[in-house]
Order: sequence, then C-alpha cells, then structure tokens
Amino acid sequence: MTIFEKKLVMYNTLLVQTENAICTIIINRPDKLNALSKEVFDDLNKALDEILPDNGIRSVIITGAGSKAFVAGADITEFKGLNKEQAKALAKRGQDTFSRIENSDKPIVAAVNGFALGGGCELAMACHFRIASENAKFGQPEVNLGLIPGYGGTQRLVHLAGKGKALELLMSAHMIDASEAKQYGLVNYVTTAESLLERTKEILGIINAKAPLAVAGCIKAANAVFDETRDGYSVEIEEFGNAFATEDMTEGTTAFLEKRKANFKGR
Repeated sequence: MTIFEKKLVMYNTLLVQTENAICTIIINRPDKLNALSKEVFDDLNKALDEILPDNGIRSVIITGAGSKAFVAGADITEFKGLNKEQAKALAKRGQDTFSRIENSDKPIVAAVNGFALGGGCELAMACHFRIASENAKFGQPEVNLGLIPGYGGTQRLVHLAGKGKALELLMSAHMIDASEAKQYGLVNYVTTAESLLERTKEILGIINAKAPLAVAGCIKAANAVFDETRDGYSVEIEEFGNAFATEDMTEGTTAFLEKRKANFKGR
C-alpha cells in the first residue's frame, strides 16, 4: 500500500482507516459510550498486529465513535462475578495491550472527543500524547465502584500530572475538563470538536515527514525515563549510535548540507 492510498478495515468493535500514512482507529461502540469490553481489547490487539509492522503506516490516531465519548470506561458488566485471580488477569490483559501502544515505534496519539473515564483515561494516557476537544472530560472514577484503576492509570497519571494531583484525582474520582487537563500536562492541545481530527492529523503530518527510525528512537529514549530497569541516558546513547547506521541519517545530513528537504525512507 502506498502512503497516499485510502484503506478501511472493519472489526466487530473498531473502524480502522488509513490515509496518507496515518491510521485512525475508531472505537465503535457509541451505544455503550465506547466502553472497553473483552472484544474491544481483542480487536485492538488484532489491529495493532496489522498496523505496527506495516511500513505504509507512519503514525496512528485512536479516537471514539460519536461526539459523547472517547471511551467512557471499562465494560463493568464483565466485572460481575470475577474472583481475585480473574480480576488480576483482567488487569494484566489491559496493561499488556496499553503497553504495546506506549512502546510502539510508531507515534500513537489519542484524539479525545468527550468522556475519557476509567479505562478510557488509561487508554488515552498510554498514547504518546493527547489532543482533546473542548467537551472532553478526564477522570479515574474507580473508587466510586470500590476499585482502583487496573490498566496502568495509577502509574501514568503520576508520571503526567505529578503525584499530588494524581492522588487527588484518584482518591476523589473528580472529573476534569480539557482546559484543566491541559494545565496538568495530560493534554497537549485543546480544539473544537469539529477540528479535533484535522488538528491531530496536521501534527502527525509534520511528524510523518521526519525520519521514522529517529522518531522511534525518541520514543524509546523518552519511555526509558520512567523505566526503573533501564538507564535513560544509556538508552539515548544507544539510539543515537543506532541512528548513525541508518540511510535516513545519511540522507538527513546530506539534505541539510545541500539546503534541500530530506526524503526519509525509514531505512
């Protein structure tokens, strides 16, 4: 597939469309406010299996169908009757899927349209950054159910908003709007609902024009900041060295010296 072709793939709970090297994953359960069910997780993993190795895709958007919700949370009907071990397995499944998103070599951005609550907020935080419409609402309301977040929310919210604010939000179940989310670093930009996807694609279009392997190196090095098992500076050194072995580095430096635009191939 060339990067300018348009491709639409339908799953049971997702719509996946690729155009101009940007793949848009739409969680498509608007009647359930796009709640994260087992089937949604299955479809997300199938979609990632297709998207991540596809060289025709440079970046990914995750959003929700309709105007009311990005993802309003997990599908609570599936929690009923779970024992302790089954609940732990449920949390691990969610964490594993969101880790795939966080550690993707391709930029994955959340376009948050409406409610991003519970598992939806956790999904948004697993993306590399977030752009929100003016009507977006973020929150981790699990304590209202006698629960805590299980898909990485306690960890990523601390990383993004700081421990004090994260604990307040986690313990109070308070929702914040897009403007407040931007203030706390959860969101990079706030747009109108009508321009949300256009603005997200505009930013990714800029990123897509850069060297893909260098972009992947930036993701790896930045993620290492929060990985206690790795030294981020060492990861940076490794990725810096790796870049010198790429054709894109030769093209980029040559283009700079020749005062022309680089044509990166991801090699």
